[in-house]
Amino acid sequence: MARIAITDGMADGAQKALKNMGHELVVETVTEEDLIDGYLRHFEAIIVRSNTKLSSEVISSSVARDGRLKVIAKAGVGVDNIDLEAATEHGIMVVNAPRASTQSVVELTIGHLLASTRHLPRADAGLRSGNWEKSILRGTELSGKAIGFIGFGRIAQGVGRLASAFGMELHAYDPYLPPKIARDMNCRLHARVDDVFRMCTHISVHCNLSDETYHLVDSERIDLMPGVSPQGIQCGNHIVNCARGGIVDEDAALSALGRGQLASVALDVFENEPVNPDSELLQHPHFHGTPHIGAATKEAQYRVGMDIGQAVDTALRTNTCETLVNRGVNVRTV
Repeated sequence: MARIAITDGMADGAQKALKNMGHELVVETVTEEDLIDGYLRHFEAIIVRSNTKLSSEVISSSVARDGRLKVIAKAGVGVDNIDLEAATEHGIMVVNAPRASTQSVVELTIGHLLASTRHLPRADAGLRSGNWEKSILRGTELSGKAIGFIGFGRIAQGVGRLASAFGMELHAYDPYLPPKIARDMNCRLHARVDDVFRMCTHISVHCNLSDETYHLVDSERIDLMPGVSPQGIQCGNHIVNCARGGIVDEDAALSALGRGQLASVALDVFENEPVNPDSELLQHPHFHGTPHIGAATKEAQYRVGMDIGQAVDTALRTNTCETLVNRGVNVRTV
């Protein structure tokens, strides 16, 4: 039996499953000060979402003075709120649940694409204000347009399948993707990210945040976008990011909206969260956003809880698991 801290909540069914495996759960919100002070020394594992930040300082204090921490589990995909280098240095396994939210993020991305091209947020706001703006809300179709994917993993491929069903032409930049996957989906894989922007009027971001991808979507690349579909339709340029904040340079996006180079920007993730409600980007009429709800469906929350619970149990018992992020870690003896 292990003692497991759950600091950002967890579905009831997943908690029950972990308890049935014989583990003791402590579910509570913990302050950063308490984490730095060594709160986790008394736990074998911790399960977090995005709110809890596990810095190098927190991780070091969790193993000090005979600390028992052995597993850090992210109930989701990205582990940018976990200092992976520090965890590996201290022999702590980091595991995640990369598949659970795939369908939820796929559907939200498509929702943002449709909302962007058919002006759904602006139309709704106009109706609520008593304005019948039918004459100025002429949109464009997704059919016949070229969509470019920055990263072409599971989620992007799911969006790609739906985009293909709408009749979109698929392009992608992903230097880590086996070319056969792109070929099988009739997706043109580009060797340079700039070529995707140059070819596509619709960009969907699906990569991890890293030094390499920070502000990857910047002014120079946005200015490469053609604004015209392969059939010659003036459809404007559209960017959607449901991956990680910081990949899209928000100042560059705002500037491009102001210049008309971008027809719309839709973000589910922001460089600083929660985002400042007075942000100029949020006030722009051609921006719409959501508060990091990509995985926020009942189905995804159930799946992610079950997946991460199983990963934690397996890692504790065997010192490894299928979704181990820091492979090669020399697991500490507790």
